[in-house]
Amino acid sequence: MSFLDKIFGGGSSGSPPADVRRPGASYMRGGRSVVFRGWKPFLREAQRDIGANWDMAAARAHDAIVNSGWLSGMIDQAVANTVGGGLRVKPQPENEVLGQSREWATAWSKSVSQKFELWARTPADCDIEGHRTLARMQADAFRAWIPTGEILAEIPWRRRAWSRTGTKVRVLPPQRLSRSSDPMRRIVNGVSLDADGMPVGYLVKRQDEFGSSSDDMVNARDRYGRQRVVHVFNGPIGTCRGIGVLTPVLQVIRQFDQFSDATLTKAIVSAVFAATIESDAPTEEVLEGLLTPKERTQMALDGVSQMEAFIDATGGFYEGASLDLGINGRLSHMFPGDKLTFNAVEGPGPDQEKFFKMLLREIARALGMSYESATGDFAGATYYSLGKSGDEIFSITKMRRDNVVVPFSQPIYEAWLEEEIEAGRIEFPGGIVGFHSNRAAACRAEWHGSPKNVADVLKHAKAQSEWVKMGVKSISMVAEELGYDYEDVCQAIASDADLQAQYGIERPLIFSIGAPSTPPTEDPDENDGEKPGGGAEDDDA
Repeated sequence: MSFLDKIFGGGSSGSPPADVRRPGASYMRGGRSVVFRGWKPFLREAQRDIGANWDMAAARAHDAIVNSGWLSGMIDQAVANTVGGGLRVKPQPENEVLGQSREWATAWSKSVSQKFELWARTPADCDIEGHRTLARMQADAFRAWIPTGEILAEIPWRRRAWSRTGTKVRVLPPQRLSRSSDPMRRIVNGVSLDADGMPVGYLVKRQDEFGSSSDDMVNARDRYGRQRVVHVFNGPIGTCRGIGVLTPVLQVIRQFDQFSDATLTKAIVSAVFAATIESDAPTEEVLEGLLTPKERTQMALDGVSQMEAFIDATGGFYEGASLDLGINGRLSHMFPGDKLTFNAVEGPGPDQEKFFKMLLREIARALGMSYESATGDFAGATYYSLGKSGDEIFSITKMRRDNVVVPFSQPIYEAWLEEEIEAGRIEFPGGIVGFHSNRAAACRAEWHGSPKNVADVLKHAKAQSEWVKMGVKSISMVAEELGYDYEDVCQAIASDADLQAQYGIERPLIFSIGAPSTPPTEDPDENDGEKPGGGAEDDDA
């Protein structure tokens, strides 16, 4: 007897019984089930998927935004959370690489940041169209990134009589970047790549004064390394174009609109009435049998059918009758054989609100927002839940700042700094030659935006105080988390002290960090379970 015969119970042929399955292991073992039977997607390069679906996805997302109050408000809130009043630069030059002291780096950083802020706040200096500040361009660029997944901008050179600088910024709609491809020239969806896949040029659509458009190849950088085109996108590996974050929820957005329209229609119909008239209307044959030959001939000459003649007769009857449901519910006799029936309009059911919230939660999640922040609905939320959701959502906000807004802003800062050093308005070791030799060390900078929202400000401040007393955090780190530059804070405190001394105002007592001026009168954790509205937290919250 063979080994298989011993395992499967024996048999002359040595093969296992037909009703016994061989042991095995694999992924998706339920592949033959109903769940997987019709789910057979095709796996291909992500760039091909983006190239095939970008236009329609961007168009649908844009249409949804401009035609939905919910979505438009969510976009505004997402822009406010990520960009706010604009990201501010804090230069951090590598002083050791440049052979300079830390004191030089601090003084140089302060001077550069003040000059750059002055340039960024003047639309005539920073915007080639003269309309926007840099903060507004950051907001508009991020707003364009949400439905398209891309930011497109140029850094042209244009000197004007009233502007000292020639560095300007032009923010372009992402659809201005061509979608054409040419494998022989290494052009993929409008992006020209070198042998390593690095972008070296972009096909930008230009329109002349006659309305005709053409693709213009613009080099990504000039011969000195100055970036001419800013193209920011987040995409899978192997892609050179992005796609909007709303693409996965376009179907949900459409379903929400359809459900809203259906609910509104139901409410309107229920507010008035729904009624049908049931009539024993005769068929064409019966009507024809009721007519005389003369009537049939006349109707044929007039081009009137038997049904039209019956409708005219019915209308003639009701013309003198009173059928008015709006005035005291008055109702007269009906046409013989007619019956008025009122119909009840059924609603979506008791779970309508839950379904609405489920759709909105999915849309808010795609936008990197919490449901409460996206909708303004804080019913049922507690301080703890708001704090936890704020911590997690802020990590997404910070990631998008670092990966979307900062890559848009940093090349602009570098181009401006290069011009200022070359013009001699900013001193730099080695001048413009030293800058080109140490571009990365000279242009290193941090960008700071608005701090995250805190549900309980007092508890957050106490926690920060404990971190400082433990030596884990510095006061400057706390100031940065709050969105302030600690050097500006110290300068403001010193300025306030000088102003108070000038007017003879006695300075207020400054207590040590975390030490309360009066003994606490209540347990600091007493309100942990309270909701923002003041109600007690539910047991199952």
